[in-house]
Amino acid sequence: MDLWIAFGFLGQLLFSARFLLQWIASEIKKKSHIPVLFWYFSLAGGAVLFIYALHIKDIVFTIGQGFGLLVYARNLVLIKKHKEKEALG
Repeated sequence: MDLWIAFGFLGQLLFSARFLLQWIASEIKKKSHIPVLFWYFSLAGGAVLFIYALHIKDIVFTIGQGFGLLVYARNLVLIKKHKEKEALG
């Protein structure tokens, strides 16, 4: 298998795993819940897929993944700020 194809599949695996994480977390809490790990898997999978999209020169895929990376990173920044604010009391 071509290494770039394997790299793309790795990104898709990471990105898809976030849904499994969210589902398990929600089942444990018995309500809809998005764990912080969801955003890390989104960012990691999105980054790998973004690089893959650049490699295959797919502008639609590249723009889509690039925008997603901004959203995932912003959510992690907001979560960090909220935790810091809670820690200060």
